[in-house]
Amino acid sequence: MRYFRLVIPMLPVTAMALFPFVLFDRHDRAYDQILLRHEQIHLRQQIELLVLPFYLMYAYYYLKGRFKGNSAKAAYRAIPFEREAYLHEASSDYLNSRCRFAWMKYRK
Repeated sequence: MRYFRLVIPMLPVTAMALFPFVLFDRHDRAYDQILLRHEQIHLRQQIELLVLPFYLMYAYYYLKGRFKGNSAKAAYRAIPFEREAYLHEASSDYLNSRCRFAWMKYRK
């Protein structure tokens, strides 16, 4: 999977995947393998959903969590895309063995 790393010092988060880019707030984070893998999982999710639907679904799951009364952090961590990425970010082999639409098994 081809992607481009960009460092944007004013980025309000540590890292973010916006297909085909992975954005980082600091240069040193662009080489953090766990963080990079987390964002690569998101890129794969975005490709599967043809990019725009990913962002719409991401917002839907986040807002759903907020409407349930969850804090911003809890709503974010409950998003199925994030659940998959956090669970597998430390596995260097995950993207090679990942099934398509694997994020679906993390829906609540």
